Amino acid sequence: MTNFNRRDTLKILGAGALAAGAPLGFPGAALAAREKELNILCWEGYNSAQVLDPFREKEGATVKAESLTNDPTMINRLRSGESKVWDLINVNNPWARKIMYPEKLIKPLPKDEFMPYFDKMLEQFHPPYKWAMSDDGSELLGMTQRFGPYSYVVNTDKISRKTAEETGWDLFNDESLAGKYGILESDDWNVFNIFLVAGLDPFKEHSPEEMKAFEDTALKVFKGAKLIGDIATMNQALISGEIDLHMTGGTYSVSPARADGFPEMRAITPLKGPMNGKGGVSWIEVTSTVNNPELSPLAPEFLKYVQDPEVAHTVAFAEGTFNPVAQMGNKACFDLFTKDELDAIQWDSLEEEMARSVEYDIVPDYEKALDLMNNAKRQRS
Repeated sequence: MTNFNRRDTLKILGAGALAAGAPLGFPGAALAAREKELNILCWEGYNSAQVLDPFREKEGATVKAESLTNDPTMINRLRSGESKVWDLINVNNPWARKIMYPEKLIKPLPKDEFMPYFDKMLEQFHPPYKWAMSDDGSELLGMTQRFGPYSYVVNTDKISRKTAEETGWDLFNDESLAGKYGILESDDWNVFNIFLVAGLDPFKEHSPEEMKAFEDTALKVFKGAKLIGDIATMNQALISGEIDLHMTGGTYSVSPARADGFPEMRAITPLKGPMNGKGGVSWIEVTSTVNNPELSPLAPEFLKYVQDPEVAHTVAFAEGTFNPVAQMGNKACFDLFTKDELDAIQWDSLEEEMARSVEYDIVPDYEKALDLMNNAKRQRS
């Protein structure tokens, strides 16, 4: 899940492709200095004490993890010289393959050591899994773990699941719902979704007429929103009845409410949409080793550690949000999930919702769309 700003996007989309990084290796002199130190730049969950403390104790190591809320900022931190600081980076699926590896920001993993882990993951992650591989398929760029569909959330006591799935993004064109929905603060996903409300595929270049449709839709959607806020704000507003649904949301956002005893709050993936017939967008996290000249030898060990069934279950239910993990393809991991935990992450519909989704990608004209969307926000206020 990410939250772009204009400067970040310009840097990423305008960056020239550089030669690919060399395979994983550790300079001898630096190795000794960093063998008990590990620094992780990540999304929330991997910075949890529940995940890190057992690894710290096992390795007798100092492990520091910083959590941010958007991928481009993390990538720009590496570009600015912090590749000498971080050992692991955890971001969404397109960035390793399309940006970080071509720019030599990350190092490939030894395939003989790490490919076998993919065999135990859910089937859709079996090797060679596209987003974990270099563009030519020759290098393994990272390990997958958390994932999920991410479109919108409804209170099914107010709007039935059937109605929400069949109506799809036109829910947000329904004038009778104006003042009854919220918008989750997440710029990149909101750009995706406004394109979808306008009936357009976000992940292609758009004509001037299509951008005008995007602008008109953004103005209408933001004008009709009851509130804009973070995950906790959206869940509380749904539970209190202040709103009936919110744009941008999924298992990642609604799982805490479901786990707290509100199963009527449900993430929805439309049955159809403008992306080759699909209406949903999904995300998959990929964790890679940074091209740090003094890379800690604990970096690959941590990637192996989080593949352990019990640790993978802990990652899935780390404090903050709850999510499916690729390691649920391993029965030893899957069996650790209780019925209530499976219900919280909507396991009953996960496979079909992922099948109705395209995978998170980079919007070619994101900068222009973001400007138009921000203007719509300003006009709302």
